[in-house]
Amino acid sequence: GKALMNAIAVLVISCPCAMGLATPTAISVGMGRMARKGLLVKGAGTIEELARIRQIIFDKTGTLTTGVLKVRQIKAKTGMEALVRQYVYQMEQRSNHPVAKAITAYLGNTVIVPEARLEAIVEEPGIGMQARDGKGHLLTLQRDDYDGGEGYHLALTKEGEKIGHLVLEDELREDAPEIVRQFRHAGFSLQLLSGDHDDNVRRVAERSGIEDFQGRLLPQDKYRRIEEAMNAGPVAMVGDGINDAPALEKATVGIAMAGASHTALRSAKVALLNPRLSDLISLFRLSRLTVRTIRENLFWAFSYNIVAIPLAVAGLLNPMWGALFMAFSDLVVIGNSIRLKYR
Repeated sequence: GKALMNAIAVLVISCPCAMGLATPTAISVGMGRMARKGLLVKGAGTIEELARIRQIIFDKTGTLTTGVLKVRQIKAKTGMEALVRQYVYQMEQRSNHPVAKAITAYLGNTVIVPEARLEAIVEEPGIGMQARDGKGHLLTLQRDDYDGGEGYHLALTKEGEKIGHLVLEDELREDAPEIVRQFRHAGFSLQLLSGDHDDNVRRVAERSGIEDFQGRLLPQDKYRRIEEAMNAGPVAMVGDGINDAPALEKATVGIAMAGASHTALRSAKVALLNPRLSDLISLFRLSRLTVRTIRENLFWAFSYNIVAIPLAVAGLLNPMWGALFMAFSDLVVIGNSIRLKYR
C-alpha cells in the first residue's frame, strides 16, 4: 500500500502541468500588453525572434521622417518675387502630386489675388508643370538636379531662363535622434537604406545619428542588403511603403509603421498603429521581457519537480500534499506571467 501511495504521489507531482503553462501564459500576457500599446504582432514566434535581434534597418521616408514635404525656401530673380509665387501657385493648383500639395498649402497664405493669369496649364507626369503667361511665353516648373545640397529642388523657368527656385524638405521625426541614441546605447547596429538622393539620405542619417546609410536604392537593392545583413544574424526592417514590401518580407521581422501601405502591412510581422518611433523601443523591450518571463516560468516549473519528485519517491509526500504542491507550482507560473503586465 505504501509503495502504491508513493507511486501515486510521484505521478501527481511529475505531471508537467506547470511546464505546459510556462510559455502560453507569458506569451498571452506579453501580446496583450503589446496590443494595448498599439503594437500588433503576428504569431507567438515573432516575439522570440524580436528578442534575438541586434540589427535594425530603417527606411527613410515615412519612417525616420514624417513623409510630409514642407517648403523651406523660395528664391526668385530680383524684382520677380511676387510674380514667381503667383506663377508657382497657379501651376501647382492643377496637380495632385504630394510636392504640389505641399507648395499650395504653403503659398495659400501668402498669394492673394493673381495679377498675372496663366493659360494652358498642363502637367507632364514624372516631369513637371507647363504653362503660358499672358504674352504666350512658355513657363516650366520641374525638378532641378543641378543645384545639389539638401532637400527636394524645383526650378521655374521662363522661355528657358531660370526665374525661380524652390527647396522642399521631408521633415525628420522629432523623436528620431533620441530613439536612435537609445538603440545604439542598447547595443543595436543600425542602418538607413533609401531610394532617395544621396544628399537627402546623408542629411537624415547625420541628423538622426545613424552612421551606416545608403541612398539611390531600388527595392531589389534593399532586398539584397537585408540578405547580406542576415548573414551576421537576425534583422528587423522598419518601413512603410510599397517598395519596402520585399525587404519587409525578407527580414527576420518586418515592422510596418503606422500609415503603411496595404502591401507593406501584408509583408510585415509587426504593425505599429501609432506613428511614434518610441513604440519600437517598447516593442523590443516587451519582447525581451516576455522571453525572460518564459525562461523564469520554466525554471520554477523544473525546480519544483527536481525538489518534489525525490521527496515523493522517498515516501515523504503523500498524494494530497503532492496535489497541493502541483497546484502551487501552477500558481507561481501564472503569477509570474501576470507580473509581466506591470514590469
